[in-house]
Amino acid sequence: MTVPSTAEVVVIGGGAIGVSIAFHLAEAGVRDVVLVERDGLGGGSTCRAAGGVRAQFSDRINIELGARSLRAFAGFGQRPGQEIDLHRVGYLFLLSTPGDVAAFERDVALQNELGVTSRMIDVAEAKRLSPLIATDGLLAAAWSPDDGHCTPESVVLGYARGARGHGATVLTGIAVTGLDLAAGTVRTSRGDITAGAVVCAAGAWSAAIGKMAGVPLPVTPLRRQIIFTEPLPALTGVVPFTIDFTSTFYFHREGPGLLMGMSDPEQEPGFHLDYSDDWLPRFAAAVGVRAPQLAEVGLRNGWAGLYEVTPDHNALIGRQDNFLYATGFSGHGFLQAPAVGEVIRDLYLDRAPVVDVGPLTAARFLTDATGRPESHIV
Repeated sequence: MTVPSTAEVVVIGGGAIGVSIAFHLAEAGVRDVVLVERDGLGGGSTCRAAGGVRAQFSDRINIELGARSLRAFAGFGQRPGQEIDLHRVGYLFLLSTPGDVAAFERDVALQNELGVTSRMIDVAEAKRLSPLIATDGLLAAAWSPDDGHCTPESVVLGYARGARGHGATVLTGIAVTGLDLAAGTVRTSRGDITAGAVVCAAGAWSAAIGKMAGVPLPVTPLRRQIIFTEPLPALTGVVPFTIDFTSTFYFHREGPGLLMGMSDPEQEPGFHLDYSDDWLPRFAAAVGVRAPQLAEVGLRNGWAGLYEVTPDHNALIGRQDNFLYATGFSGHGFLQAPAVGEVIRDLYLDRAPVVDVGPLTAARFLTDATGRPESHIV
């Protein structure tokens, strides 16, 4: 498809965040929305995500973004109209230290104030909910039955189709090579676009886009890896998305087997896109402690994807003149994509956003004359 010479808004990035933004802008009547993605839709981080969707967070903004997105995922078959294989099997956080228990008690209280149906449960109930776990060393757990997981590729497809249905242009295989925001020019590998506004939704690659725009976006790529079991015929019933909070080991059902993963504290930042097995000894140790039944199951090759990490592990969402940005979600971008699309729509239309994301602007990382941050998340 030919790159249009003009656009009202150009969205850079075709992952879940970008296609959600394009959909919500076009649905709201914004004309000439053009999304450009240098590879295939969802080919960056989104289609390498574990697919979890939840509202269990520790602060108002992330709780509200997660809860609003959960409602959108529940109605995704009607709007925009796509089956996403949503399984609301719940999220279960397993807690092993008094400090973590106290922190989650505070978090659950805030979540409940904001309408999330999470609760603290004892170890026996956690074992009933997730029979694969071993309970040695556990003190309590946090549980929300409304959370779960769905298929990231289907979410991307649904929003892309919905955006096109409302008149947006969605282009793949086109790289952004430069920005001149004063002139309203987006330079691409297939020609320039004169645009009224530009939205950066480039995920782990956002720092480069921010540099082109003259807006520092402190986003660092960090590899996370996932592995799959062979089919487990004996695995019956519901398997909640289970996370051992201390080790970060997690698992949920994926087809006839399980998807499993954990963070790697020794992972060096950077665009490390190839899967490797150097994390497996640490992973195996965590599995042996928390789910020893899985220690002997057959494994299939996994995949590697990129988190887009900010210094405080909170997203960057905001607007500076005709440049808007939604990036740096530190592993939460897919699950918050529906609400973030609405927020960017509202910011573009100069109206109060559905979630007040004021503290998430990139300005919080600017420093004053003493070198201290000018603002921070509270």
